[in-house]
Amino acid sequence: MARILIVEDEMLVAMLIEDVVAELGHQIVGPAMRLETALVAAEKEDLDFAILDINLAGKQSFPVADILSMRGIPFMFASGYGADGLVDPYRSALILQKPIAPEEIARVLMRLSI
Repeated sequence: MARILIVEDEMLVAMLIEDVVAELGHQIVGPAMRLETALVAAEKEDLDFAILDINLAGKQSFPVADILSMRGIPFMFASGYGADGLVDPYRSALILQKPIAPEEIARVLMRLSI
């Protein structure tokens, strides 16, 4: 069972992601709905993977991605902007376009063996 951090500021989207992650047998960390909460979780929690919404109430989640990268924790982004929402050095990062279909999340986690 993997511990997966969910960083998402829209409650319904967070609940959808939580449902998929839980159905796959993983433990949910979060959801972190604000940047500050996500930063603390990224620094302190024991994590195996993270799903990051890029825009959190007007603040970008790239500092969270920076912490996860430094800790060697894999992650993916979720954004309504798709790849256009990414900035350097994350232009090649895994990203799912919102609205996210539950089977896409499951496919990514299974492909990454998480």
